[in-house]
Amino acid sequence: MAETSPQSAPVSVWAPLKRSLFRNRLLASILSDTGSWMVDTAGTWLMTTLSTSPLHVALMQTAASLPVLVLGLPAGALADILDRRRLLLFWVTWMVGAASVLAILTSAGWIGVASLLIFTCLLSVGSAMNGPIWQGIVPELVPREQLPSAIALNSAAFNITRAIGPAAGGLTVAAFAVVAVGAGVVYWVNALSFIGVFLVIFFWKRKPLFKSELPAERLAGSMRAALRYAWHAPPLRAVLVRAFLLTFCVSGMWALLAVVAREDLNLGALGYGLMNGCIGAGAVSAAILLPRLRLRLSADGIVRIGSLIFVTTLLVMAWIHLWVPLIVVLLMGGMAWTSSASCMNIAVQLSVPAWVQARSLGIYQMVFMGGLAIGSAFWGAVADHTSTPIALTAAAAGLLAGWPIMRKFPLPTGGESDLSPGRLAVISREVSQVLNQPDPEDGPVLVTVTFRIDPAHSVEFIRAAHELGRVRRRDGALRWALYSDPADPARYMETYLVESWLERQRQIERFTVADHAIRNRVFSFHLDPDPPVVSRMILAQMPPPLPAQGKLSPSRDSDGKSE
Repeated sequence: MAETSPQSAPVSVWAPLKRSLFRNRLLASILSDTGSWMVDTAGTWLMTTLSTSPLHVALMQTAASLPVLVLGLPAGALADILDRRRLLLFWVTWMVGAASVLAILTSAGWIGVASLLIFTCLLSVGSAMNGPIWQGIVPELVPREQLPSAIALNSAAFNITRAIGPAAGGLTVAAFAVVAVGAGVVYWVNALSFIGVFLVIFFWKRKPLFKSELPAERLAGSMRAALRYAWHAPPLRAVLVRAFLLTFCVSGMWALLAVVAREDLNLGALGYGLMNGCIGAGAVSAAILLPRLRLRLSADGIVRIGSLIFVTTLLVMAWIHLWVPLIVVLLMGGMAWTSSASCMNIAVQLSVPAWVQARSLGIYQMVFMGGLAIGSAFWGAVADHTSTPIALTAAAAGLLAGWPIMRKFPLPTGGESDLSPGRLAVISREVSQVLNQPDPEDGPVLVTVTFRIDPAHSVEFIRAAHELGRVRRRDGALRWALYSDPADPARYMETYLVESWLERQRQIERFTVADHAIRNRVFSFHLDPDPPVVSRMILAQMPPPLPAQGKLSPSRDSDGKSE
């Protein structure tokens, strides 16, 4: 992919902070994320006092991460079909409730292994459902040209909390003689940390970027639409493939860092914490420098350089067990982590239209977390059966082996196409042509478009039509095909099947300006002065059988004789 062209007026990384709503959201995020990282440390340490079983301690991480992996898509689907402001208020209230119950149980000494796992999971459910919505509202708070800077600031803030939150949680627990008392204080702090988020959302006067005039989708249909969109949208699919490849390999750094600190450097918990802090410090630095870096390199270039840095980091962790080189590569690894993750997050938000944005972020979150979870288990197993250096070296080799895949799936820059809503006049025109208005759930609907094409341009037409077919399938078509007439070389027919009459209206509404450009190119091949003939047919259902009519029997008089 070519490098991005220089912009005439570079956007400052601090520009989004001039908008009070974004600034307040960022401050609220810092408070709530700090509280969440404090809980991560305090809860795990509390479990070690409740049980000596390594399984129970490991299940704390499962309870915290599993909801994020499982609920990413449903969370994004709900955010795209329901009011985001109300959803945020609901899930923030959920998290305040879960954290408060944990605080009460822990402070009173009533907490146990099962209750700690259950309420940790419930708290993470709120975080998982809240995440795609919280990220998805950023484009509503800043202009599009400031979106990369806003995402970079969010990333910097998150990494700051990641650096100070665990330490603050550990210090709070250590300040009390009884671990349960210190952990209870942390849970109360966490419950209070959500109040800022609640107030920001409560006073937000939302103006959605996209508002459908059609009835809201059902949850299952919304998720199917998101998966269908991801499958038929090459830019989004490229981000998902790249995200999984990167997180799967780089997860070896996160999974085996503690092993390197303990076994190779003979460090304790404090040394391990400092090594984590180096990654966080590098991440914060990269988040601040990223907007200027994006002026000189494409997103693809940044991620490729980040991959090389990760290769170096993994190899140094594997074979060079000296403090200074490790500190340097971990700082660089932190910079590469934030730069790569931010570029992919930006690519998702810039490569999808508003109607599917939160769902796309949910899918991206699931793929990202899935790569980390699966990769951590895989590299841990490799290290267990061979050695830590071999596992880290294999992870580095995996990144290098993925370079051909990087070239095949370039990251979108957001400037390739105009994803703003297109014209909606087609909906009203189709409705006006219908004599008997169908029920919204009637279907499936067969749509046909008949063209007359100059046979000399048939190859160009077929290629353009298949590009339009990808748009049709991406936005709702169950099947799509293009047919030619052997008796008339100039006659072609496009056909596609849509689930229902309502889904047909949604398909039209989802057309973007870029989609209309593709459609107009296909229609430009049509030779006749009249536009191509479009027909819409609804499946004729078999009518129910007529009720059986009884045979007429002769009437009888009162004494039973026939008349």
